Amino acid sequence: MLRLHRVEPSAALWSDRAGYPDRLIFHTPEWISFVAQCQGAEPVLATVTDGDTPAGHFTGLITKKYGLRILGSPMAGWTTSYVGFNLDPAVPRRAALEALLPFAFNELGCAHLEIRDRFLAESELGGLGLVWDTAPTAVIDLTPSEDELFGAMASACRRNIRKAAKSGVVIEEVHGDPAFADEFYDQLRDVFAKQNLVPTYSVERVRSLIRHLEPAGRILQLRARDPEHRSIATAILPWYHRTMYFWGGASYREHQHLRPNEALIWHALRWARERGVTEFDFVGGNAYKAKYGTTEVPVPWARRSRSPLVARLRDAAKQGFALKQRAAARLTGVSRPATPDSAARAG
Repeated sequence: MLRLHRVEPSAALWSDRAGYPDRLIFHTPEWISFVAQCQGAEPVLATVTDGDTPAGHFTGLITKKYGLRILGSPMAGWTTSYVGFNLDPAVPRRAALEALLPFAFNELGCAHLEIRDRFLAESELGGLGLVWDTAPTAVIDLTPSEDELFGAMASACRRNIRKAAKSGVVIEEVHGDPAFADEFYDQLRDVFAKQNLVPTYSVERVRSLIRHLEPAGRILQLRARDPEHRSIATAILPWYHRTMYFWGGASYREHQHLRPNEALIWHALRWARERGVTEFDFVGGNAYKAKYGTTEVPVPWARRSRSPLVARLRDAAKQGFALKQRAAARLTGVSRPATPDSAARAG
């Protein structure tokens, strides 16, 4: 029978966790520190044991809402895709999930739990009192040759990549540039403004992400420049072990005819492949991503509350956030036409 035991972080612990084949960047100390800082959350690290035999690890963070302790692995809004478990391949993930429930609600005293584990299937969730949303992501297998990757894209996408090159768009890799976060965020505003919204996080989150990941060499920052050397698009792509992630991208609308977004992604795919990365994860299944030759992978987002009241409070908080975001958009006037200096677009 599996059990979870909370442990304190240590160099030996992080080293052991890094040896599991299912490790992701979201399990690393740099990422956990990033989330803890931005969310004011308390990291929770636990070992999974089968009797006296080590079987894996669990990663999460505790935050508070309405005075209640909530365990997220992760929570929505953390700009973190999957967390969950690192397990020995022989250990069933459902058994680990079953052991997580008493750990979360009894040992940690939490009133609500959310988990999105990259390798947990919907078929493993039944009978545990969980509810879940189907939340697929779009991925690209990077093991084929560069020519095969390019050929798998939609013809219009290939044309756009060629057009960017012919138009003189240059992609540069950014290192140690303190202005990059603000540059990205300025472009991001209009991504939301197009829908009369404002970004769901502040520029400080972008700065924090870069500050935590760049020293460890776990983030690729890209900038697209036009023939006049103006920055017209940006992308932020964390990577670790076998996977690169599309955390965010934006571009100025007045330069869309140069097709910088496709050029950024194509550069990232080749960069990752050259470094032995075998998967590119778009972190979500939006329709526009299919043009890059993606495959959809289901990754359910499961949750359980101690009581129906807590579940209703969670849903109310989610709805309230959406209303607050739209109200903020009206107050900041993002529904007005954007100026050439501030207009941006993602994807």
